[in-house]
Amino acid sequence: MHAEPVRTARLDLVPLRVEHAAEMAEVLADPALHTFIGGAPLAEADLRARYARLVAGSPDPHVSWCNWVLRLRAEGRPAGTVQATVTEGAEGTAAEIAWVVGTPWQGRGLATEAARGLVGLLRRHGVRTVLAHVHPAHHASAAVAAAAGLSATGEQHDGEVLWRLDLRG
Repeated sequence: MHAEPVRTARLDLVPLRVEHAAEMAEVLADPALHTFIGGAPLAEADLRARYARLVAGSPDPHVSWCNWVLRLRAEGRPAGTVQATVTEGAEGTAAEIAWVVGTPWQGRGLATEAARGLVGLLRRHGVRTVLAHVHPAHHASAAVAAAAGLSATGEQHDGEVLWRLDLRG
């Protein structure tokens, strides 16, 4: 699988390109964004290098790294990202998803809209299982996972709750 454009009511999910680093460095610059995901904001050059690795793709032929920039059409600028790591396995295809919306755009339902759009794309591509890892104290992200159809499993990995959606059927 590869990232392909997705359109939702207010967003264009645009496949990630290295050239997005300049705009995205601004969107992701708030240290508060890293409270639950760890790390710190990256400078444009570092983000450019990271995006080059992501765009190059996974070295594992059974794993696809799909990344998108969320472009808010009304403002004509990026507002965040979504990603899916899609793995082909013996029990079918699974995708681990994640989302980040820049601080100025939070609270508008953009992460939910993007996650729903992403889940819809994954369903159309025959993905059987969608997973997300959410910090137990990150209530906004848990609400996004729930709104996208995922349910908390009670399992934890690296201190985060595993959320799951089975698309079979």
